[in-house]
Amino acid sequence: MSDRSAARAAVATVSTPDAGAIRHDALRTLEGAASRAELRIAVTAVLGKRSPLALAHRQLGSLDADARKEAGRVLAEVRAELEEVAERRGSELAAAERAAELEADRLDLTEVIPASVADRPVRGHHHPVSATRRSLEDVFVGMGFTVAEGPEIETDWYNFGALNMPPAHPARGMWDTFYLELGEPESTVLRTHTSPVQIHLLEEALASGGLPIHAVMPGRCYRRDTPDARHLATFHQIEGLVVDRAVTFADLAGTIETFTTAYFGSDIHARLRPAYFPFTEPSAEFEITCTLCRGAGCRTCSQTGWIELGGCGMVDPAVFDAVGIDNEEWQGFAFGFGIDRCVQMRHQIADMRLLTENDIRFARQF
Repeated sequence: MSDRSAARAAVATVSTPDAGAIRHDALRTLEGAASRAELRIAVTAVLGKRSPLALAHRQLGSLDADARKEAGRVLAEVRAELEEVAERRGSELAAAERAAELEADRLDLTEVIPASVADRPVRGHHHPVSATRRSLEDVFVGMGFTVAEGPEIETDWYNFGALNMPPAHPARGMWDTFYLELGEPESTVLRTHTSPVQIHLLEEALASGGLPIHAVMPGRCYRRDTPDARHLATFHQIEGLVVDRAVTFADLAGTIETFTTAYFGSDIHARLRPAYFPFTEPSAEFEITCTLCRGAGCRTCSQTGWIELGGCGMVDPAVFDAVGIDNEEWQGFAFGFGIDRCVQMRHQIADMRLLTENDIRFARQF
């Protein structure tokens, strides 16, 4: 063997174990990183410009061509393996750190407070208005009605025009109104009653052949009323609509009396007295026996023994005409009253404003 061949074999023999040692130490460094920050330092240490692997690459120039080729291939394989391990380890650490963050942010909603704790929090419950709305829905569903809802923001036509109140009609003065800066001036309004839902129902029924209608419509309404013992500017209302053939005012009166007895009890009754509403004819206001004084007279009922609950009447033919329903074939009646007023009467609350004051001492009574 020539001197040149012997030197080449010696270099090749020495370079391969060196690559193995570099690989072994580098893998141990990468796997030992406990965080992404430590991994970045480890990657620089094993793959950076001053790493043993980079130093081994620079030493290739001292080898002859054959030995340099073989040693370069081995070092390239080691680098590729180390880069793959570094990427995999980075993904593992990122997933572990993300899981740790989620665990730290987790809320334990299963925590049980021992009964021995004197000041343990009191379990919450529905506001009396929400609870009353559900109770009213249950009563009317039991009477054969369905429950419908509609938007709280309505166009002027749905809130007034379709209900027989064209622009500038004097009846609009019965509702001081919150208009929105949307579209043409005074074209969009916070609904003053849930009656617009009746128009939506009539339109849907006409389009789908869904007549007759027996529905109640609960929801929030807005009027510029001055709050007092029996009025709020933002209040809750429930309305009913029955559209069928051969419907009479007697059906309306019977429905209201049935509801009053079912909801308030057998000793509370309803009475009707003539009134005016632009969307019903004839119209009436219905009152119930004052539940605070049981008819004897008090401040809340103005010493009359009766308290107004809402309005009612036979649907005006003009309302049917507005949506294209034949008022010769179909008749109907409608009624509506305040849910807040119902709460006041059901729970004998002297001042309705208590419902919106968020006094915890008041709320805990329900």
